[in-house]
Amino acid sequence: MSRWFSVAMLLLTLLIGGLSLPVLAQSSVQPRITSQQDGQRTIDEYRVNGKLYAIRISPKAGAAYFLYDDNGDGDFKRVDAASVPVPKWVQND
Repeated sequence: MSRWFSVAMLLLTLLIGGLSLPVLAQSSVQPRITSQQDGQRTIDEYRVNGKLYAIRISPKAGAAYFLYDDNGDGDFKRVDAASVPVPKWVQND
């Protein structure tokens, strides 16, 4: 029985440690999010230091997606993901 307990504790430790890694990797910079709604969708704009770097589109029907400017050139590309990182170019003030 003590072997099963040791294996269970090891698995629990690995699980907790693995879940905390993404939290440690996240940027400490928090964006300012402004939202607008119309009858068909919700639009969330993500800014840091006043610089727009992402727009999240949440249609009434269908999956949400981001329009994301990863390098500051103003070219927003569609990203189908739950979130996007705060790019370095908006953190430089």
